[in-house]
Amino acid sequence: MDLQRVLSMKSGVDESSYFNNSKMQGVIISKTKITRQEVALEAYMCAAAGQTMSIAELGCSSGPTAVLVGAELIEAIERKCAQLQRQPPEFHLLLNDLYMNDFNTVFRSLPDFYRQRSGVGHCFISGVPGSFYGRLFPSKSLHFVHSSSSLHWLSEVPEELQYESAQYLNKGKVYISKSSPSCVLDAYLKQFQRDFRLFLECRAEEIVTGGHMVLTLMGRKKSDLTLLEDCYYWELLADALNAMASKGLVEEEKVDSFNAPYYSPSLEELKQLIESEGSFSIRSSEQFEAGWDAVDDQHTICEKGNGRPSYAQCMAKGVRAVLDSMLKSHFGEHILDDLFSHYSDLLENYYSLNKAEMTNVMVAVERN
Repeated sequence: MDLQRVLSMKSGVDESSYFNNSKMQGVIISKTKITRQEVALEAYMCAAAGQTMSIAELGCSSGPTAVLVGAELIEAIERKCAQLQRQPPEFHLLLNDLYMNDFNTVFRSLPDFYRQRSGVGHCFISGVPGSFYGRLFPSKSLHFVHSSSSLHWLSEVPEELQYESAQYLNKGKVYISKSSPSCVLDAYLKQFQRDFRLFLECRAEEIVTGGHMVLTLMGRKKSDLTLLEDCYYWELLADALNAMASKGLVEEEKVDSFNAPYYSPSLEELKQLIESEGSFSIRSSEQFEAGWDAVDDQHTICEKGNGRPSYAQCMAKGVRAVLDSMLKSHFGEHILDDLFSHYSDLLENYYSLNKAEMTNVMVAVERN
């Protein structure tokens, strides 16, 4: 699977787009707003930002929050400068995602952004396509880096999950599961460790001494990699695919050979990797739940009879907007409507017994 080509959120602004189905990501961002602004202010005060401050948003995607986070950070720093009776710096906001990301949708939102800032200080915005598992920016050029709902994506599917003696290792599953052999768990863990360490090494080259990062990603509640509550969205997707395979609607081999390039770490795993790499000091960390009941615009929540909200339908649409290009590349577009209709039903059953929420982990770090 060529992730540089197939890992991209569904483009455009139509009903099925990521732009209109990223409410959960918005909830996650809202929950980290206070920490993010406090850390950005520390970066401004500590990193000798001077006349220009560079802020990078890694994994910006094309949703409504792509520019919003940067705008909020800039406004917070400008308010602080006003309190200190200090001239605010010029800002350079750098928006990064993979090459196939829908940057055009992001750029079309910029005229409104600049109109809202009319008469305020200068802010220059650039798109930076490429993988954050490699160098993206010049050495010692960044003061603050933010990434939300992105770093749980791996650089590649672990090679060990493809074949072994012509048998698929994770047969019938698309991610870590109770039935997955230990070698599958090990392969995912090692891939995440390699990727996250590389991410830290690259950012260490690009961030100035005293610069800061705030990273938020899907995580796990406990050390056990196989708990259903931490990976139910993948387990139910596998169930939906297997149900279609049993009816001959999709090839069983296609299901067996699909593995998600994804890993949700525990907070302790994340902290241990940061400490062992050594370039950053952890300033704060947090584990929290993001639930559909926190979506502020209730008009976006689909209804399920008697006016009751159907979080399952919203979740299914959100997952489809994220996985659309990947699933289309592997299975073909023709299965997607049936797949996500069944997936929504499975989520409905799950949410009737469990909370409609997802675990996230956040760390704020400073460049040593």
